Amino acid sequence: AARRAGCPLLVLRRPAWEPGPGDDWRPVPSMPAAAALLPELGERVFLTTGRQGLAHFAELDLHFLVRAVDPPEPPLPPRTSVLLARGPFSVDDELALLREHRIDVLVSKNSGGSMTSAKLTAARELGLPVVMVQRPPQPDAPSAGTVDQAVAWLDDVLRDHAG
Repeated sequence: AARRAGCPLLVLRRPAWEPGPGDDWRPVPSMPAAAALLPELGERVFLTTGRQGLAHFAELDLHFLVRAVDPPEPPLPPRTSVLLARGPFSVDDELALLREHRIDVLVSKNSGGSMTSAKLTAARELGLPVVMVQRPPQPDAPSAGTVDQAVAWLDDVLRDHAG
């Protein structure tokens, strides 16, 4: 729509997380693919993909700890505990949570950013596999990784249009 209207477009997109030394990431393209992989990885799942998409896991006979900002709506997996919380989270808190709930595997969307990355460090420290749901295909458009970069781009666009 922006192209057709001749309007400049910039996508604000945090850089994706990348696995580091010691990480055991299992990248998958979608939530259904994540659900299909889980039974071979463990019995106790920390699901941090938010409240949407939980229906993909509803048929699995596993224990789920679901962390979300807002309460999820059914259908949910039959053995689910819900933790309502908003980051940032510390590594120490994430380690304690994973240990308390005896988590075997972490599921996350690759949202990037530092607000919730502590769970990845905690998973690495505990040797847990991480099922990482990759980002969907992105639009072919210029992007910025930070608000400051987006403001600088906007300043340039406005300067070009004013001059």
